[in-house]
Amino acid sequence: MEIGVLGPLVVRIDGTSVVPSAAKPRQMLALLAVNVGWDVKVTTLTEELWESSPPSGPAGVVQTYVKQLRRAIALALRPERECTPKEVLSRGYAGYTLNLPAPRMEADVFQELTGRGLRALAGGDDETAAKLLGQALAMWRGPVLADVRIGPALRVELLRLEEAQRSALEGRITADLRLGRHAEVIGELLALTERFPLQESLHALLMLALYRCGRSWQALEIFRKLRASTVEELGIEPSLRVQQLHRAILAADPQLDVVVPSLAAF
Repeated sequence: MEIGVLGPLVVRIDGTSVVPSAAKPRQMLALLAVNVGWDVKVTTLTEELWESSPPSGPAGVVQTYVKQLRRAIALALRPERECTPKEVLSRGYAGYTLNLPAPRMEADVFQELTGRGLRALAGGDDETAAKLLGQALAMWRGPVLADVRIGPALRVELLRLEEAQRSALEGRITADLRLGRHAEVIGELLALTERFPLQESLHALLMLALYRCGRSWQALEIFRKLRASTVEELGIEPSLRVQQLHRAILAADPQLDVVVPSLAAF
């Protein structure tokens, strides 16, 4: 049994996909999948599917989608399976539950690898950290639930996973910088800072990578752009930590050759 959300939705039973082509049933399956084994209330499903504009009799429409999903499940279940479609997608007191025996959760594997990688990073094992975090990030097949419309409930899961992805990225790049791979990460960091123009930690890593490659003027230009963005968008100066890094680059502080900004106290 497989459930994947790090890209287009994947739900396979005995190797057969049960993801419907219609948008609403697919969105409903996505919400059930990210809550596998847990009851999802009909009110939550209704809000996810239609937000503030539900149709007349939304519970009946949800039941229609359930029947469609159960038909797909019936086609996927092998004859030797003792469970029925109604047991796989069961009706509870207040909602529905997707019950997949021992599902392989793509997001859980990603989180487990990320946790191990970040612990290795904190313990100073940079080679292991870079390897584990690289493996975690390689699991991403695209944006979270790329082929699913995102409503209020799924948006919470999307934000959680995107934040975990950013943590993994920062951790892996920090490990790479500690291992002396400054030139290798510059292109990636340039793209990331364009994507996240207010993410100070990414800008700090880029500033350090550029400095260590002998491109101090570019590192200073990254700070200037970051400061312009934070002042214009947020009405505040960059954090003290980034300002201290900026001053250290101006002074060509020897500490910059051994310290990574995310862990530094200049």
